Amino acid sequence: MITLPIILITAAISVLAFNQSDIMSRFQFNPWMVANRGQWYRFLTHGFLHADWLHLIINMLVLYSFGQFVEFKLFLFFGDLGTFIYAGMYIAAIIIASISTYVKHKDNHYYNAVGASGAVSAVIFSSVVFAPFMEIRLYGIIPLPAIVWAFLYVLYSAYMGKRGGDNVNHEAHLWGGFFGMLLTLLLSPAIARDFLTQLMYVFR
Repeated sequence: MITLPIILITAAISVLAFNQSDIMSRFQFNPWMVANRGQWYRFLTHGFLHADWLHLIINMLVLYSFGQFVEFKLFLFFGDLGTFIYAGMYIAAIIIASISTYVKHKDNHYYNAVGASGAVSAVIFSSVVFAPFMEIRLYGIIPLPAIVWAFLYVLYSAYMGKRGGDNVNHEAHLWGGFFGMLLTLLLSPAIARDFLTQLMYVFR
């Protein structure tokens, strides 16, 4: 299982950056530096940094909760190759979730972003493909099927992305989620068929 190593590596790098501002400055996602200095590595490195302890803990707790489930499902479909697919999806999601941010802010020297939220969103939405009607309790209180929460999350992220002003990159969450769901559906006809079968069973 690779979810736990990803969490440990991300936590270690993030904590190191908390105490060394030069690491944060050098590896956070600054679209202007990418466009004007060719520092393309920032598309990936920012996903292993976090703004503070709360940001880190929330992302890693969510990744731990959903990541192992997705990893197990991918193992059932692809065997040991599933672990590499999972890791590839996670890494790719960090990059892909940042593309719209790059386009939007490449002329803004002062814009910076950090966090694994785009990749974590990809994992969450991948889990929705495998178990769309799995019950999820927001803050342990409000129980709703995963696919309903996913729909509400898309609406919320789209709205907040347009509104702005809260220092959260909602667009990265949104595109990461879309990528995770689409990639999972395209990985195997059996996965897509199973997803559709679950939907049809409930809405028949």
